[in-house]
Amino acid sequence: MPIPQKLLTRKDEITRDFLRLYEDHINKLMSGEHNKRYSAKTFANLLFIDSRHLTNTLKLTTGRSPCDFMEERIIDEAKKLLAQTNLSVAQIGYKFAYEDPTNFTKFFKIMTGITPLQYRKKLQTAA
Repeated sequence: MPIPQKLLTRKDEITRDFLRLYEDHINKLMSGEHNKRYSAKTFANLLFIDSRHLTNTLKLTTGRSPCDFMEERIIDEAKKLLAQTNLSVAQIGYKFAYEDPTNFTKFFKIMTGITPLQYRKKLQTAA
């Protein structure tokens, strides 16, 4: 009788579990249940592994780090909020656990090349 092949390797399990935790955390940030962004270390602790192991595993399986996932998702969600709501930039920043709205604005500009207000105005003029 042949030995059944393992469905997932350990690195695949870590990636899958991280993605579940990450999605749950983003949803809780958006709903206001969490008021602090998780770091790679926090995610790793929840998975009972070292943060370097988590980062190395994710880079191996996805080509991205835990920070890459968080930053990309925060930008995507922030763009949606800027386009679909009248929330202020500060309120949007608070949703993503930025205590100082200027830090959120700086982050957004570094990631997109424009400020959140410039992004919102660009959408309004395009409509």
